[in-house]
Amino acid sequence: RQIKIKQLPWTEKQKDFFKIALHPDTKIVFVTGPAGTSKTILSVYCGLQLLNMKAISDIMYLRSAVESSESKLGFLPGSAEDKLRFYNMPFLDKLDELLVNTRPEKLEEEKRISMFPVNFARGMNWPAKCIILDEAQNSSLKEIITVLTRMGPQSRCFVLADPMQTDIRNECHQGGFYNLLKIFNDEESRENGIHTFEFSEDDIMRSKLVKFL
Repeated sequence: RQIKIKQLPWTEKQKDFFKIALHPDTKIVFVTGPAGTSKTILSVYCGLQLLNMKAISDIMYLRSAVESSESKLGFLPGSAEDKLRFYNMPFLDKLDELLVNTRPEKLEEEKRISMFPVNFARGMNWPAKCIILDEAQNSSLKEIITVLTRMGPQSRCFVLADPMQTDIRNECHQGGFYNLLKIFNDEESRENGIHTFEFSEDDIMRSKLVKFL
């Protein structure tokens, strides 16, 4: 069944992103930009559109289990599944914002969306899926490569990162995303369906306060 998707007042820069992200030859897009530039919601929107186009079977949302405060994950209430749910809130919030007359839980029941930490990716095979690797500034190079090498035929992957919001304290893990961004930012990569897309402070949509910060 078709999913009804809300249309938001997209900017011209965001429409340029859609052209790349939804192009049938696109396989991977590395997306960078500061907080508030709508990286996650744009990727989720594209995933929903790809579902409606029957270009993919489901959307997978992944994040590294890296914590952004001194209080560790174990301090959160509930079961392990409940704790991980907190990591998935950005994805669920964006779905709530975009879906019309459908709840994210319904898509989850239908196995059209799934969410789990990057750590569980090893050994998996993902054909015909839209993979959203969020907060990739907190993923090591090894983790990102693990995700990308799980991709099967007809899959595409959006790798999202904000250079100002890294929570990794181990210097040997830093720079994985940005090394890949530099490597694949050339014409040969684009010819093979691998693209880079950069949002700047001028593209911040969240609020004037975020832009000032």
